[in-house]
Amino acid sequence: MANKSAQEKTERATPRKLKQARDRGQVARSMELNSVAVISLGFVTIYLMGPLLYENISSLMRHSLTEATRMTFNPVMIRGLFANTIISYAKIAGPILLALAVLAYLINIAQVGVLFSAKTLEPKLDKFNLVKGLGRLVSKRSLAELVRDVIKTILIAIVAYKTISGWVPGFMELADQTVGVYVKTLGKLALLLAIKLSAVLFIIALFDIAFQRYDHASKLKMSKQEVKEEMKDTDGNPLIKSRLRQVQREMARQRMMSEIPKADVVVTNPTHIAVALKYDSETMAAPTVLAKGQRLIAEQIKRVARENRIPIVENKPLARSLFKLVDVGGVVPATLFRAVAEVLAHIYRLKNGSGVSRG
Repeated sequence: MANKSAQEKTERATPRKLKQARDRGQVARSMELNSVAVISLGFVTIYLMGPLLYENISSLMRHSLTEATRMTFNPVMIRGLFANTIISYAKIAGPILLALAVLAYLINIAQVGVLFSAKTLEPKLDKFNLVKGLGRLVSKRSLAELVRDVIKTILIAIVAYKTISGWVPGFMELADQTVGVYVKTLGKLALLLAIKLSAVLFIIALFDIAFQRYDHASKLKMSKQEVKEEMKDTDGNPLIKSRLRQVQREMARQRMMSEIPKADVVVTNPTHIAVALKYDSETMAAPTVLAKGQRLIAEQIKRVARENRIPIVENKPLARSLFKLVDVGGVVPATLFRAVAEVLAHIYRLKNGSGVSRG
């Protein structure tokens, strides 16, 4: 049971796994948003460029019909006619296609940023696996996409029907109008229809973006064991790191203990805390803490102090304050100058007298 729990993918993907997935081209991206943007801009571009498109197409048709009676069909003429026709249509459709391509690229950047991965082009044998293919057909993702597409189709049909049906009576009045008026009316209808459909598709795209991000995060979830293994790969084995920290603490403690013989006094709590102080008026601006510790370390500090005949003074408030406020190697703060000065003065008097006090 414990092993099964460890293998369940319940943890969010780590930044490392997210980066690896991105490098493979696996990102949360909604194609629905691309579609609605391309369709909307396509309709708007066609509407705004309608007069120019109409003029270019009319000019092309007039030229084709005028020259048709004077053409001599031969391979050279056919190649030239074909090339001229392609160029003409490129001039007509080129600006629209270019605008759509730029927009599609910008939409992708807005969703996932600048990303290029050749790994998405690599052939994958599991795509030819029939069992996995059937599994994808009945997956949660495919079901969600089916529901999305059905709803989208129904909404588009309803909006298109209601929009076009309202314009049908007006079409009867266009029978006696010129082609330009007819085209202009169709352009207005197309623009109105595009705006309404774009609004519907945009709402669907918002839901699709949310689903794509949720689905992407679900696919990249990790088990607790996978998280532990990744931590070992990135940060090193926790046991080794713990051992290194222990060795570092031990070395720091040994260095601290080696400084105690240089101290002028050890201030104690008396049993829980010990702080070793040193002050040299010629080289120090203020007394310095050479060592400090509590419980077992405090006992070691006092033992080293006795072995080196360092005075030990019991002062509970001062010992607690020094232990709390000053790091090893740090100087005594101004708020404790007076208390420390009294202790040091007492020690100096003892040294200049007949003996030295021992703890």
